[in-house]
Amino acid sequence: MTNALGGLAAVLPTAVDPAMAVTSAGGAIDVAWLLVALPALGAAVLLLAGRRSDRWGHLLGVAMPVASFVVAAAIWVQMLGLSGAERVAELDLGTWLSAGTFTVDLGVRVDPLSMTFVLLVTFVGSLIHVYSIAYMEHDPNRRRFFAYLNLFVAAMLLLVLADSYVLLFVGWEGVGLASYLLIGFWEHERPNAVAAKKAFVTNRVGDLGLLTAIMAMGLLFGTTDIGLVNRGAESAGEGWATVLGLLLLLAACGKSAQFPLQAWLGDAMAGPTPVSALIHAATMVTAGVYLVVRSGGIYDAAPTALLVVSIVGAITLLYGAIVGCAKDDIKKTLAASTMSQIGYMMLAAGLGPIGYAFAIFHLLTHGFFKAGLFLGAGSVMHGMNDQVDMRRFGGLATSMKVTWVTMALGWLAIIGVPPFSGFWSKDKIVESAYAVADGQGWQPWVLGTVALVGVGITAFYMSRLFFMTFHGTRRWDDGHGVPGDAGETADVQHPHESPALMTWPMILLAVGSAVLGGALAVGGAFTTWLEPVTGHAEHHEPVLPVPVIMTATFVLLLAGAFLAWRQYAAAPVAVVPPRGSLLTRAARRDLFQDTVNEALLMRPGQYLTRSLVFGDRTVVDGAVTGVAAGTAGSGELLRRLQTGFVRSYALQMVVGIVALVAVVLAVRI
Repeated sequence: MTNALGGLAAVLPTAVDPAMAVTSAGGAIDVAWLLVALPALGAAVLLLAGRRSDRWGHLLGVAMPVASFVVAAAIWVQMLGLSGAERVAELDLGTWLSAGTFTVDLGVRVDPLSMTFVLLVTFVGSLIHVYSIAYMEHDPNRRRFFAYLNLFVAAMLLLVLADSYVLLFVGWEGVGLASYLLIGFWEHERPNAVAAKKAFVTNRVGDLGLLTAIMAMGLLFGTTDIGLVNRGAESAGEGWATVLGLLLLLAACGKSAQFPLQAWLGDAMAGPTPVSALIHAATMVTAGVYLVVRSGGIYDAAPTALLVVSIVGAITLLYGAIVGCAKDDIKKTLAASTMSQIGYMMLAAGLGPIGYAFAIFHLLTHGFFKAGLFLGAGSVMHGMNDQVDMRRFGGLATSMKVTWVTMALGWLAIIGVPPFSGFWSKDKIVESAYAVADGQGWQPWVLGTVALVGVGITAFYMSRLFFMTFHGTRRWDDGHGVPGDAGETADVQHPHESPALMTWPMILLAVGSAVLGGALAVGGAFTTWLEPVTGHAEHHEPVLPVPVIMTATFVLLLAGAFLAWRQYAAAPVAVVPPRGSLLTRAARRDLFQDTVNEALLMRPGQYLTRSLVFGDRTVVDGAVTGVAAGTAGSGELLRRLQTGFVRSYALQMVVGIVALVAVVLAVRI
């Protein structure tokens, strides 16, 4: 660590006081490395043991994240007894890389931000592991599935606990690998393999931004230590801070499915539903938000980069909401919703210190209600022979009461009905969006209005999902055909409630969806908890009175829910989707994002690589192969002169002598 501090001091002599470096506070914090080690051990055992662990592998897979949660809870309790400044601690595990004056340490950073993620990942992750025991019961590769889940949990915990950007990158790539493996878990079906590849390639584009940013940090600061880089960012100048901020945003867009790298998330629903709940709803896709908030020192020194973060969040917020209104696949609707809700978080993070805490607050509540909604969708699929088309549902409330109630609580939370969790977190983002830049300029009006409109659209598409699934008339075939259909158009289905191992995790997540937001909002408890990391944010008055914003939010919420009820509960729902408007057709195709990506990136990339290959083959390889061909050809000609027959050699000698005599006579004449 000393070499890294020396390198930073040489570049920015007044940026960082080495004495400011924090150390471990002792107690449970000293074993914080177990948070990562336990699930990593579980993954290693399950992968190395192979088929020999099939009978008990799922139990070990569940035990590891549960054990990590116990350790996390002990650390959290210890931190509650410390003052704000004492809640930031670093556990040094030794030197990992050393090159001259540049070193990278293996270290764990324990602070309120990292522990918020750790508690979310281990608690929600443990519930999803339990759920997966029943959901994957009949899969012959269940043990391997749990190994991949453990690998993901370990990588995600490493990502949020890393004390340097280099170590963070290891966790960043680890969750990308686990996501690829789990999306394509059923790789024998081609669409699943294609979806996994699409997610992997898209995330590599974002990774280029993070890698470049890390290299720039090494050049600018002589270190990649997260604390040192953030404290020294202002001294690097606004220009460099902006470059770093935009590069980190590119990484965040890839991992968190934000514009323009969002197209992979819908296809990622090809994986088993627990994967969608854990990775693509509650944890991995929020890593981009974590990266932005964790790099708050960089963004505070780069107001332009902050504005771009908010704009990206606002665009994605509306993009995901519009797409969600047109999808009939229950999981893809929730995927679009996830994209939109993370857009809210990015918008809040782009507001700077007044929004960092609210971004993480909404991330935390979203982790509960969105994971619960995905598990509820998996429960519906379990009872409906893996059907995902909501137009083939309807009237399931009476057959799946527990699933109906738990998804109802998640639905009320995500649309922001008070006093459910989403109300406390999302409404604060809307209010803060109207307060950005102290009410000066266009930003508060545009960002605030986008956030407000998003509330109404969210209420519509989530109510659409809920009503199409559980209410209205039955649109599935119970053996006597589908009501209103002229013929047999669906598989025979007998909807039923899921087993207890699936319903109890859903119940616990539903309770969190109902009460967590209100509990953390009392007295500003959660924002105060994060202050050692995000800093204390002064209150900024919105450009509109708060009661007006709250009233408009509630009215739009009711309007969106009412429109969905009138169209999808009170009125019949067509089993075959109507053609719809141009916007509807575009939304069904993800607003042509795949078409745009293909036209702007994929095809030009193919033409570029083919051109380079052609030039390589014709010029570079052509020169080499030409020399080789010439040598081989001359050898072939010479070979023909060596026949091995004496008469041929005698004839050649006679011909040579005659030719020689002819030349001599010609010269003399």
